[in-house]
Amino acid sequence: MQYPLYQVDAFTDHLFGGNPAAVVPLKTWLPDETMQLIARENNLAETAFFIPLEGHDHFHIRWFTPTTEVNLCGHATLATAFVVFNCLKSNYANKISFQSKSGWLHVMHDHDMLILDFPTDSLKSATLPEAAREGFSTLPQEVWLGREDYLLLYQSEAEVLALRPDFKTLAKEPVRGFIATAPGERSDFVSRCFFPAAGIDEDPVTGSAHTTLTPFWAHKTGKTDLSAIQVSERRGYLQCSLEEDRVLISGKARLFLEGRFWC
Repeated sequence: MQYPLYQVDAFTDHLFGGNPAAVVPLKTWLPDETMQLIARENNLAETAFFIPLEGHDHFHIRWFTPTTEVNLCGHATLATAFVVFNCLKSNYANKISFQSKSGWLHVMHDHDMLILDFPTDSLKSATLPEAAREGFSTLPQEVWLGREDYLLLYQSEAEVLALRPDFKTLAKEPVRGFIATAPGERSDFVSRCFFPAAGIDEDPVTGSAHTTLTPFWAHKTGKTDLSAIQVSERRGYLQCSLEEDRVLISGKARLFLEGRFWC
């Protein structure tokens, strides 16, 4: 059988920026093994698969890296919403909802901006394990642990940009990954995200990490509306708002590819 496939650059206003995600609309789920093989074939940070649920604007979404299924992915959700609103030629309103392993996720459409409505992460003070300490060229000022990631606070954007992690060493830690962050020179904060255990050495732009970063920086700065740049090579630009136990993460997206594959 043949299936549609889209590739979308998320959290950017231009092609070849932000974070590329593959999006596969389905009527019913394919076997898990097949979806994992498709994600491996796409060889992007994430491939999103989604099916319709009862209700005109409700879907079930799942995300796969080239090596594993993950519990939450922001940029591939943004990319999926872009496909729903712009490519499926259906008369959706300005809000759709996705059922996921992390609960209900909502996406609003406001002109060319897409706004993710995600649950916040919770953080506790932590100590970086010795193996992880060996994996970083510069050690952070503070270390925090969320549901799946370590958050590492650095003094400056320059320190974050200069990091050269040892990915093989970091991949040994039983967490999804590591979020390095610091105050930004042109934004409230910057970040870089490393997920070698999930098959992604450095993720270009990570929406899910901003469910951790937004409450962290809201507490640090006293602000609930924050501008963010993920300072990877491709760069990603996000606007984040803290609303009690939810985070609104806004960004743009651009369609790069539309095609079909046979499976």
